[in-house]
Amino acid sequence: MKDQQILASGYYDAQLCDLGEFAALVSQRQDPANAPNAATIEKNIPIYDIPAIASQFARHDKRRELMAEWAAILQRGAGVFVLKQAQPDHAAIDAATAVYGQIINIEKEASGGADHFATAGSNDRIWNALQKLCTAAPDTFIRYFASPAMDAASEAWLGPNYQMTAQINVVHPGGKAQSAHRDYHLGFQTAEVGATYPAHVHDLSPLMTLQGGLAHCDMSVESGPTKFLPFSQLYRPGYMAWRRDDFRAYFEENYVQLPLQKGDALFFNPALFHAAGENRSSDIHRMVNLFQVSSPFGRAMESVDRRAMCKTLSAPLAAAWQSGDLEEEQFNAVIAATAEGYAFPTNLDRDPPADGLAPESQAALLKRAILSNMPNRELHALFDQQSSRRRP
Repeated sequence: MKDQQILASGYYDAQLCDLGEFAALVSQRQDPANAPNAATIEKNIPIYDIPAIASQFARHDKRRELMAEWAAILQRGAGVFVLKQAQPDHAAIDAATAVYGQIINIEKEASGGADHFATAGSNDRIWNALQKLCTAAPDTFIRYFASPAMDAASEAWLGPNYQMTAQINVVHPGGKAQSAHRDYHLGFQTAEVGATYPAHVHDLSPLMTLQGGLAHCDMSVESGPTKFLPFSQLYRPGYMAWRRDDFRAYFEENYVQLPLQKGDALFFNPALFHAAGENRSSDIHRMVNLFQVSSPFGRAMESVDRRAMCKTLSAPLAAAWQSGDLEEEQFNAVIAATAEGYAFPTNLDRDPPADGLAPESQAALLKRAILSNMPNRELHALFDQQSSRRRP
Protein backbone atom coordinates (compact mmCIF):
# COMPACT_ATOMS: atom_id res chain seq x y z
CA MET A 1 0.00 0.00 0.00
CA LYS A 2 1.48 3.35 -1.04
CA ASP A 3 1.99 6.03 1.59
CA GLN A 4 -0.17 8.52 -0.28
CA GLN A 5 -3.05 6.07 -0.33
CA ILE A 6 -2.78 5.66 3.44
CA LEU A 7 -2.68 9.41 3.97
CA ALA A 8 -5.58 10.00 1.59
CA SER A 9 -8.06 7.68 3.28
CA GLY A 10 -6.79 7.22 6.82
CA TYR A 11 -7.88 3.58 6.61
CA TYR A 12 -6.26 0.38 5.43
CA ASP A 13 -7.90 -1.44 2.54
CA ALA A 14 -7.18 -5.13 2.02
CA GLN A 15 -7.49 -4.70 -1.73
CA LEU A 16 -4.68 -2.14 -1.76
CA CYS A 17 -2.20 -4.25 0.20
CA ASP A 18 0.95 -4.80 -1.83
CA LEU A 19 2.59 -8.23 -1.63
CA GLY A 20 5.77 -6.84 -3.18
CA GLU A 21 6.15 -4.29 -0.39
CA PHE A 22 5.49 -7.02 2.15
CA ALA A 23 8.10 -9.33 0.59
CA ALA A 24 10.70 -6.56 0.63
CA LEU A 25 10.17 -6.00 4.36
CA VAL A 26 10.43 -9.66 5.33
CA SER A 27 13.56 -10.19 3.22
CA GLN A 28 15.60 -8.33 5.85
CA ARG A 29 18.12 -10.04 8.11
CA GLN A 30 18.38 -9.64 11.85
CA ASP A 31 21.58 -7.70 12.48
CA PRO A 32 23.64 -9.41 15.24
CA ALA A 33 24.82 -5.96 16.33
CA ASN A 34 21.25 -5.23 17.42
CA ALA A 35 21.09 -8.40 19.53
CA PRO A 36 24.45 -8.32 21.35
CA ASN A 37 23.24 -10.42 24.29
CA ALA A 38 21.92 -13.22 22.10
CA ALA A 39 23.84 -16.48 22.17
CA THR A 40 23.04 -17.05 18.50
CA ILE A 41 20.66 -16.09 15.73
CA GLU A 42 18.95 -18.92 13.89
CA LYS A 43 16.67 -18.42 10.91
CA ASN A 44 16.62 -14.69 11.72
CA ILE A 45 15.42 -15.31 15.31
CA PRO A 46 17.68 -14.20 18.21
CA ILE A 47 18.13 -16.92 20.84
CA TYR A 48 19.13 -16.07 24.40
CA ASP A 49 20.78 -18.48 26.83
CA ILE A 50 18.98 -17.39 29.99
CA PRO A 51 21.12 -19.34 32.51
CA ALA A 52 24.21 -17.66 31.02
CA ILE A 53 22.79 -14.15 31.45
CA ALA A 54 20.64 -14.74 34.54
CA SER A 55 22.76 -12.41 36.68
CA GLN A 56 21.66 -9.46 34.53
CA PHE A 57 18.11 -9.61 35.90
CA ALA A 58 19.34 -8.67 39.37
CA ARG A 59 21.14 -5.54 38.12
CA HIS A 60 18.89 -2.60 37.25
CA ASP A 61 21.13 -1.20 34.53
CA LYS A 62 21.82 -4.56 32.88
CA ARG A 63 18.16 -5.58 33.06
CA ARG A 64 17.12 -2.33 31.36
CA GLU A 65 19.77 -2.77 28.73
CA LEU A 66 18.46 -6.25 27.96
CA MET A 67 14.83 -5.10 27.93
CA ALA A 68 15.68 -2.29 25.51
CA GLU A 69 17.32 -4.86 23.22
CA TRP A 70 14.24 -7.09 23.33
CA ALA A 71 11.86 -4.19 22.70
CA ALA A 72 13.87 -3.13 19.65
CA ILE A 73 13.73 -6.69 18.26
CA LEU A 74 9.99 -6.81 18.75
CA GLN A 75 9.34 -3.40 17.21
CA ARG A 76 11.96 -2.91 14.51
CA GLY A 77 13.78 -6.23 14.23
CA ALA A 78 12.73 -9.80 13.59
CA GLY A 79 9.69 -9.41 15.84
CA VAL A 80 10.40 -12.60 17.82
CA PHE A 81 13.04 -14.00 20.17
CA VAL A 82 13.57 -17.22 22.10
CA LEU A 83 14.60 -17.47 25.75
CA LYS A 84 16.31 -20.82 26.31
CA GLN A 85 15.40 -22.19 29.73
CA ALA A 86 13.40 -19.16 30.78
CA GLN A 87 11.88 -21.56 33.32
CA PRO A 88 14.57 -24.05 34.34
CA ASP A 89 12.39 -25.59 37.07
CA HIS A 90 11.17 -28.54 35.04
CA ALA A 91 9.57 -30.12 38.09
CA ALA A 92 7.27 -27.09 38.33
CA ILE A 93 6.43 -27.40 34.64
CA ASP A 94 5.68 -31.11 35.02
CA ALA A 95 3.48 -30.42 38.05
CA ALA A 96 1.59 -27.78 36.08
CA THR A 97 1.27 -30.18 33.14
CA ALA A 98 -0.35 -32.75 35.42
CA VAL A 99 -2.84 -30.19 36.74
CA TYR A 100 -3.65 -28.97 33.25
CA GLY A 101 -4.19 -32.54 32.10
CA GLN A 102 -6.79 -33.02 34.81
CA ILE A 103 -8.50 -29.77 33.86
CA ILE A 104 -8.58 -30.77 30.18
CA ASN A 105 -10.23 -34.09 31.02
CA ILE A 106 -12.83 -32.45 33.25
CA GLU A 107 -13.66 -29.75 30.71
CA LYS A 108 -13.85 -32.14 27.77
CA GLU A 109 -16.32 -34.29 29.66
CA ALA A 110 -18.36 -31.22 30.54
CA SER A 111 -18.59 -29.31 27.29
CA GLY A 112 -15.76 -29.87 24.85
CA GLY A 113 -13.75 -26.89 23.65
CA ALA A 114 -12.98 -24.48 20.84
CA ASP A 115 -9.85 -23.07 19.30
CA HIS A 116 -9.10 -20.06 17.11
CA PHE A 117 -7.71 -20.59 13.61
CA ALA A 118 -7.55 -24.41 13.84
CA THR A 119 -9.69 -27.39 12.89
CA ALA A 120 -12.10 -28.32 15.67
CA GLY A 121 -11.03 -31.36 17.64
CA SER A 122 -7.35 -31.23 16.72
CA ASN A 123 -6.33 -29.28 19.81
CA ASP A 124 -7.03 -29.27 23.52
CA ARG A 125 -7.39 -25.75 24.87
CA ILE A 126 -7.74 -24.39 28.40
CA TRP A 127 -9.04 -20.86 28.54
CA ASN A 128 -7.92 -18.78 31.55
CA ALA A 129 -5.25 -21.32 32.42
CA LEU A 130 -3.68 -18.64 34.62
CA GLN A 131 -6.47 -18.53 37.19
CA LYS A 132 -7.26 -22.22 36.92
CA LEU A 133 -3.69 -23.23 37.82
CA CYS A 134 -3.58 -20.67 40.64
CA THR A 135 -6.83 -22.02 42.10
CA ALA A 136 -6.01 -25.72 41.69
CA ALA A 137 -2.34 -25.68 42.73
CA PRO A 138 -1.16 -22.37 44.20
CA ASP A 139 2.25 -23.70 45.23
CA THR A 140 2.89 -24.93 41.70
CA PHE A 141 1.67 -21.62 40.32
CA ILE A 142 4.23 -19.75 42.43
CA ARG A 143 7.13 -21.87 41.21
CA TYR A 144 5.88 -21.87 37.62
CA PHE A 145 5.65 -18.10 37.22
CA ALA A 146 8.76 -17.30 39.28
CA SER A 147 10.69 -16.51 36.09
CA PRO A 148 12.64 -13.23 36.03
CA ALA A 149 13.23 -13.73 32.30
CA MET A 150 9.54 -13.94 31.43
CA ASP A 151 8.82 -10.99 33.71
CA ALA A 152 11.51 -8.89 32.00
CA ALA A 153 10.28 -9.84 28.54
CA SER A 154 6.76 -8.73 29.41
CA GLU A 155 7.95 -5.47 30.94
CA ALA A 156 10.25 -4.81 27.98
CA TRP A 157 7.27 -4.43 25.65
CA LEU A 158 4.50 -3.22 27.96
CA GLY A 159 6.24 -1.53 30.85
CA PRO A 160 5.56 -2.30 34.51
CA ASN A 161 2.11 -3.25 35.84
CA TYR A 162 1.32 -5.44 32.83
CA GLN A 163 -1.54 -7.94 33.12
CA MET A 164 -0.84 -11.62 32.45
CA THR A 165 -3.30 -14.07 30.92
CA ALA A 166 -2.56 -17.61 29.72
CA GLN A 167 -4.19 -20.33 27.62
CA ILE A 168 -2.95 -23.90 27.41
CA ASN A 169 -2.82 -25.35 23.90
CA VAL A 170 -2.13 -29.04 23.21
CA VAL A 171 -1.75 -30.23 19.62
CA HIS A 172 -1.82 -34.02 19.33
CA PRO A 173 -0.07 -36.12 16.68
CA GLY A 174 -1.88 -35.52 13.44
CA GLY A 175 -3.17 -32.15 14.58
CA LYS A 176 -3.39 -29.79 11.65
CA ALA A 177 -1.64 -26.46 11.36
CA GLN A 178 -3.27 -23.14 12.00
CA SER A 179 -3.62 -20.68 9.16
CA ALA A 180 -1.36 -17.63 9.21
CA HIS A 181 -2.71 -14.77 11.26
CA ARG A 182 -2.02 -11.84 13.53
CA ASP A 183 -3.22 -11.73 17.11
CA TYR A 184 -5.15 -9.72 19.66
CA HIS A 185 -6.46 -7.01 19.48
CA LEU A 186 -7.22 -6.38 15.82
CA GLY A 187 -6.26 -9.91 14.85
CA PHE A 188 -9.31 -11.11 16.78
CA GLN A 189 -11.69 -8.98 14.72
CA THR A 190 -13.32 -9.93 11.47
CA ALA A 191 -12.03 -8.30 8.30
CA GLU A 192 -15.14 -6.14 8.15
CA VAL A 193 -14.71 -4.89 11.71
CA GLY A 194 -10.96 -4.40 11.30
CA ALA A 195 -11.55 -2.19 8.27
CA THR A 196 -13.60 0.22 10.37
CA TYR A 197 -10.62 1.14 12.56
CA PRO A 198 -8.40 3.96 11.27
CA ALA A 199 -4.83 3.24 10.24
CA HIS A 200 -3.27 4.70 13.38
CA VAL A 201 -5.26 2.25 15.54
CA HIS A 202 -3.80 -0.60 13.50
CA ASP A 203 -0.39 0.82 14.33
CA LEU A 204 -1.29 1.04 18.02
CA SER A 205 -2.80 -2.44 18.43
CA PRO A 206 0.46 -4.44 18.68
CA LEU A 207 1.79 -2.05 21.33
CA MET A 208 -1.03 -3.08 23.67
CA THR A 209 -0.25 -6.81 23.86
CA LEU A 210 2.70 -9.19 23.94
CA GLN A 211 2.40 -12.77 22.74
CA GLY A 212 4.48 -15.48 24.36
CA GLY A 213 4.61 -19.14 25.15
CA LEU A 214 6.33 -21.60 27.48
CA ALA A 215 7.14 -25.09 26.17
CA HIS A 216 5.88 -27.91 28.40
CA CYS A 217 7.76 -30.58 26.45
CA ASP A 218 10.59 -30.95 23.98
CA MET A 219 9.24 -29.98 20.58
CA SER A 220 11.00 -31.01 17.39
CA VAL A 221 10.16 -29.22 14.15
CA GLU A 222 8.28 -32.39 13.18
CA SER A 223 5.90 -31.78 16.10
CA GLY A 224 4.89 -28.43 14.62
CA PRO A 225 6.15 -25.57 16.80
CA THR A 226 4.92 -22.12 15.84
CA LYS A 227 5.70 -20.94 12.34
CA PHE A 228 6.95 -17.35 12.09
CA LEU A 229 7.65 -14.88 9.31
CA PRO A 230 10.29 -12.55 10.80
CA PHE A 231 9.87 -8.81 10.13
CA SER A 232 6.25 -9.25 9.01
CA GLN A 233 5.09 -7.08 11.91
CA LEU A 234 6.61 -4.13 10.03
CA TYR A 235 3.93 -4.26 7.34
CA ARG A 236 1.53 -1.64 8.62
CA PRO A 237 -1.69 -2.83 6.91
CA GLY A 238 -0.98 -6.43 7.88
CA TYR A 239 -4.16 -6.78 9.96
CA MET A 240 -6.03 -6.47 6.69
CA ALA A 241 -3.52 -8.39 4.56
CA TRP A 242 -3.20 -11.63 6.53
CA ARG A 243 -6.58 -12.89 5.38
CA ARG A 244 -5.68 -12.60 1.70
CA ASP A 245 -4.85 -15.85 -0.06
CA ASP A 246 -1.70 -14.46 -1.69
CA PHE A 247 -0.26 -13.26 1.63
CA ARG A 248 -1.05 -16.57 3.28
CA ALA A 249 0.54 -18.44 0.38
CA TYR A 250 3.67 -16.28 0.72
CA PHE A 251 3.75 -17.07 4.43
CA GLU A 252 3.56 -20.81 3.77
CA GLU A 253 6.44 -20.57 1.30
CA ASN A 254 8.72 -18.51 3.56
CA TYR A 255 7.99 -19.19 7.25
CA VAL A 256 10.62 -20.48 9.69
CA GLN A 257 10.33 -22.83 12.65
CA LEU A 258 12.67 -23.59 15.54
CA PRO A 259 12.67 -26.63 17.83
CA LEU A 260 12.11 -25.89 21.50
CA GLN A 261 12.94 -27.73 24.69
CA LYS A 262 10.91 -27.97 27.85
CA GLY A 263 11.41 -24.73 29.76
CA ASP A 264 12.12 -22.61 26.68
CA ALA A 265 9.97 -19.55 26.14
CA LEU A 266 9.45 -17.36 23.15
CA PHE A 267 7.93 -13.91 22.84
CA PHE A 268 6.75 -12.12 19.74
CA ASN A 269 5.01 -9.03 18.50
CA PRO A 270 1.31 -9.89 18.04
CA ALA A 271 1.44 -8.28 14.59
CA LEU A 272 3.97 -10.88 13.42
CA PHE A 273 2.48 -13.31 10.90
CA HIS A 274 2.50 -16.68 12.63
CA ALA A 275 0.66 -19.99 12.92
CA ALA A 276 0.97 -23.16 14.94
CA GLY A 277 2.44 -25.91 12.78
CA GLU A 278 1.11 -29.33 11.89
CA ASN A 279 2.08 -32.05 14.33
CA ARG A 280 3.58 -34.65 12.02
CA SER A 281 5.11 -36.66 14.85
CA SER A 282 3.76 -39.98 16.03
CA ASP A 283 4.23 -39.52 19.76
CA ILE A 284 4.70 -35.85 20.72
CA HIS A 285 1.67 -34.18 22.28
CA ARG A 286 2.87 -30.64 21.79
CA MET A 287 1.91 -28.57 24.82
CA VAL A 288 2.52 -24.85 25.17
CA ASN A 289 1.18 -22.32 27.64
CA LEU A 290 0.30 -19.34 25.48
CA PHE A 291 0.70 -15.97 27.15
CA GLN A 292 -1.23 -12.87 26.11
CA VAL A 293 0.20 -10.11 28.24
CA SER A 294 -1.70 -6.83 28.20
CA SER A 295 -0.76 -3.21 28.72
CA PRO A 296 -2.03 -1.69 31.98
CA PHE A 297 -3.22 1.33 30.00
CA GLY A 298 -6.03 -0.36 28.08
CA ARG A 299 -8.64 0.65 30.65
CA ALA A 300 -11.23 3.38 31.17
CA MET A 301 -10.83 5.92 33.96
CA GLU A 302 -14.19 5.18 35.63
CA SER A 303 -16.08 1.98 36.31
CA VAL A 304 -19.53 2.22 34.73
CA ASP A 305 -22.50 -0.14 35.11
CA ARG A 306 -23.29 -0.29 31.42
CA ARG A 307 -25.68 -3.21 31.80
CA ALA A 308 -27.88 -1.05 34.04
CA MET A 309 -27.62 1.78 31.52
CA CYS A 310 -28.65 -0.53 28.68
CA LYS A 311 -31.64 -1.81 30.61
CA THR A 312 -32.75 1.71 31.48
CA LEU A 313 -32.34 2.99 27.95
CA SER A 314 -33.58 0.03 25.91
CA ALA A 315 -37.30 0.90 25.93
CA PRO A 316 -37.03 4.66 25.33
CA LEU A 317 -34.28 4.15 22.74
CA ALA A 318 -36.43 1.60 20.91
CA ALA A 319 -39.38 4.01 21.00
CA ALA A 320 -37.27 6.86 19.65
CA TRP A 321 -35.93 4.69 16.84
CA GLN A 322 -39.30 3.23 15.88
CA SER A 323 -40.96 6.65 15.86
CA GLY A 324 -38.33 8.07 13.54
CA ASP A 325 -37.09 10.61 16.08
CA LEU A 326 -33.52 9.42 15.54
CA GLU A 327 -31.54 9.20 12.33
CA GLU A 328 -29.32 6.11 11.98
CA GLU A 329 -26.20 8.12 12.82
CA GLN A 330 -27.86 9.48 15.97
CA PHE A 331 -29.07 6.02 16.95
CA ASN A 332 -25.56 4.60 16.58
CA ALA A 333 -24.08 7.47 18.60
CA VAL A 334 -26.43 6.83 21.52
CA ILE A 335 -25.55 3.12 21.56
CA ALA A 336 -21.83 3.93 21.48
CA ALA A 337 -22.22 6.24 24.49
CA THR A 338 -24.25 3.68 26.41
CA ALA A 339 -23.17 0.10 25.83
CA GLU A 340 -19.88 -1.77 26.01
CA GLY A 341 -18.78 -2.04 22.40
CA TYR A 342 -15.89 -4.45 22.91
CA ALA A 343 -16.37 -8.16 23.56
CA PHE A 344 -13.25 -8.57 25.71
CA PRO A 345 -12.30 -9.38 28.40
CA THR A 346 -14.67 -12.28 28.80
CA ASN A 347 -14.83 -15.86 30.02
CA LEU A 348 -14.26 -17.86 26.85
CA ASP A 349 -15.35 -21.10 28.50
CA ARG A 350 -18.88 -19.73 28.83
CA ASP A 351 -18.80 -17.02 26.17
CA PRO A 352 -17.13 -18.49 23.06
CA PRO A 353 -16.75 -16.61 19.78
CA ALA A 354 -19.92 -16.33 17.72
CA ASP A 355 -19.82 -15.89 13.93
CA GLY A 356 -16.22 -14.75 13.98
CA LEU A 357 -13.37 -14.46 16.43
CA ALA A 358 -15.17 -12.65 19.24
CA PRO A 359 -18.42 -13.07 21.19
CA GLU A 360 -21.29 -10.64 20.66
CA SER A 361 -20.69 -7.35 22.44
CA GLN A 362 -23.21 -5.59 24.64
CA ALA A 363 -23.59 -2.84 22.04
CA ALA A 364 -24.20 -5.36 19.27
CA LEU A 365 -26.84 -7.10 21.38
CA LEU A 366 -28.63 -3.82 22.13
CA LYS A 367 -28.67 -2.79 18.49
CA ARG A 368 -29.76 -6.22 17.28
CA ALA A 369 -32.60 -6.31 19.81
CA ILE A 370 -33.97 -2.90 18.90
CA LEU A 371 -33.76 -3.46 15.16
CA SER A 372 -35.59 -6.77 15.52
CA ASN A 373 -38.27 -5.34 17.86
CA MET A 374 -37.28 -7.75 20.62
CA PRO A 375 -39.53 -7.49 23.69
CA ASN A 376 -37.90 -5.48 26.47
CA ARG A 377 -38.21 -8.26 29.05
CA GLU A 378 -36.47 -10.72 26.73
CA LEU A 379 -33.67 -8.23 26.08
CA HIS A 380 -33.14 -7.62 29.78
CA ALA A 381 -32.84 -11.37 30.32
CA LEU A 382 -30.26 -11.56 27.52
CA PHE A 383 -28.25 -8.74 29.12
CA ASP A 384 -28.21 -10.69 32.40
CA GLN A 385 -27.19 -13.90 30.66
CA GLN A 386 -24.44 -12.11 28.76
CA SER A 387 -23.12 -10.54 31.96
CA SER A 388 -23.17 -13.92 33.70
CA ARG A 389 -21.19 -15.55 30.88
CA ARG A 390 -18.53 -12.84 31.10
CA ARG A 391 -17.83 -13.32 34.81
CA PRO A 392 -14.44 -14.86 35.79
